Amino acid sequence: MPLDPAARPIVDAMTANFPKLGTDVLDVAVARQVIAANAPPPRPVPRPMARIENFTIPGPAAPIPVRAYWPVSTPEPLATVAFFHGGGFVICDLDTHDDMCRAIAGETGALVVSVDYRLAPEHRYPAAAEDAYAATRWIAEHAESLGGDASRLVVAGDSAGGNLAAVAALMARDRGGPGIAFQLLIYPVIDAAQDTASYDENSDGYFLTAASMRWFWDQYLGPHGDPRSPYASPIRCPDLSGLPPAHIVTAECDPLRDEGEAYGRALEQAGVPATVVRYEGMFHGFFGMGELLPRARAANDQAFDAVRRALAALAQGA
Repeated sequence: MPLDPAARPIVDAMTANFPKLGTDVLDVAVARQVIAANAPPPRPVPRPMARIENFTIPGPAAPIPVRAYWPVSTPEPLATVAFFHGGGFVICDLDTHDDMCRAIAGETGALVVSVDYRLAPEHRYPAAAEDAYAATRWIAEHAESLGGDASRLVVAGDSAGGNLAAVAALMARDRGGPGIAFQLLIYPVIDAAQDTASYDENSDGYFLTAASMRWFWDQYLGPHGDPRSPYASPIRCPDLSGLPPAHIVTAECDPLRDEGEAYGRALEQAGVPATVVRYEGMFHGFFGMGELLPRARAANDQAFDAVRRALAALAQGA
């Protein structure tokens, strides 16, 4: 696949600072230490918010840490986003995705609640999925007290977080709520089978590797998790009808490209409005690099515009 020339030095630098999971590095603790030691420094001047608060909410097994972002100069009640960070179900946290949450809040005018769900392998499937659903339900039930509007609730996430956003939407449909207005799925993990053409075409050389994804799935599912469960692999759900509309971002040079696009087609076939936009020459992780890559900025603009339009349509319908 032809990587955008502007992206090559970024991909090379990211690859050099990221452990080769599933090949050279197998131990989770070592992987997390290496990643933490090579994490980029925080932005000198982060995007301003009206308010940011860290707190915990009840979870199915233990309290779940969350971080809420209130945008500047947006009147309440605010549309509300439940956000789930990526990291293969194994790494990353509230801090690694702080910039992305600030961008979502600032560009959409929504209250964003970022969820620090339990990580594998200490907590294997379905721990993260159940945390995601519990957090989504709590956010809906307490939106008013936070200055939010539960009738305009969005689930969003990148990579493994995109999986959890999709799964939270499935669980909400299957378990009687809460109502979800929209899904923003950024290069989502959708299928544990890992058997698409993009896994072969983009198996190595574009930061996220096929070997790393196999390792992530092994940590998440363990020896007993069912890879065919719809709450692990949403595309395996036999009935996708009744789900909220979705905007799905994919990257050409990403092992996950085909499964994200297949999920968009499956949603449409089930009667669910879904927009899928592939960004040519881009790689897994590009979405948060709008200041460095024009195509990342375009992806941001399109994704946030999709959220704004969906929320505006709801407001007009009310």
